[in-house]
Amino acid sequence: MERVRRLIRTEAVASTASRRHIDLQASGLMVLFCLALGLQQVAIKAVAADIPPLAQIALRSAIAALLVAALAYRHGLRLTDFRARLGPGLLVGLGFTAEFVFVAWGLNHTLASHMSLFLYTAPVFAALGLHLWVPGEQLTRRQWAGVGLAFAGMAMAMAPTTAVENAGAILLGDALGLLAGLSWAATTLVIRRSSLSEAPPVQTLCFQLVIAGLLLLPVATLLGNLGRIHATGGVIASLAFQTLVISFAALLLWFSLLRRYFASQLGIFSFLSPVFGVLFGAALLGEPLTTHFIVGGVALLAGLLTVTR
Repeated sequence: MERVRRLIRTEAVASTASRRHIDLQASGLMVLFCLALGLQQVAIKAVAADIPPLAQIALRSAIAALLVAALAYRHGLRLTDFRARLGPGLLVGLGFTAEFVFVAWGLNHTLASHMSLFLYTAPVFAALGLHLWVPGEQLTRRQWAGVGLAFAGMAMAMAPTTAVENAGAILLGDALGLLAGLSWAATTLVIRRSSLSEAPPVQTLCFQLVIAGLLLLPVATLLGNLGRIHATGGVIASLAFQTLVISFAALLLWFSLLRRYFASQLGIFSFLSPVFGVLFGAALLGEPLTTHFIVGGVALLAGLLTVTR
């Protein structure tokens, strides 16, 4: 048993040795990734009256799964390659599915700002797990201070400005948002602790999308969500964006970066996503900007610089 543990640790160290600290190129790509994720929330909300959020997630996952599977085949991946990593692949697929189920469910009870806050606790949970269980992913005291500053800035930026009714329902939605964040962090840990750490990004994404599509389409059908779709031009445009940009291009970029850089440093950039979501909401949906949002955004950026400098 001790020999097995030493072997696992040796493989983890070798895997980490191939990764490097985040640089200017990775920082720029992560900002683009977070921009896409921030716009994703607006895209879902803008057409929610014509297509329920769960139906959007189910359809975009299923369509993107077909595209990613075709890309995987083109890159030479076959069923035997997927069977070799089936265990961790199932885990990341279930984690990915759970994340969006909790988001869709929680939005029925809590505010969008609350959901964004609790969903993007994922980098904190992931950084803690990576620090404990993945050799080479440890953060310094200065970087932990940056994590705390970034999270505090995000909390300030996303804090609601008005009194909230139905506190019990809000609390339930907040708890579901926290579970969504934990699910996202768990998928990052599984990837870095398993053979998926060195797998082609297209293979990891294929596991996630195929499992999400297979599980969520029947659920959306049973709940009657698919029967409430009105195929307007806005719905088609939103689904096209979510499928091609978010579920295909952006997630492929994320897994590509995970293979090259330390996950603990990449994850901190995810704090930018809800801030970008508020900015896009203000620009495209007329939602207000507040002073505490601006102050929190400055603190968030300072935390990012502390972590990545």
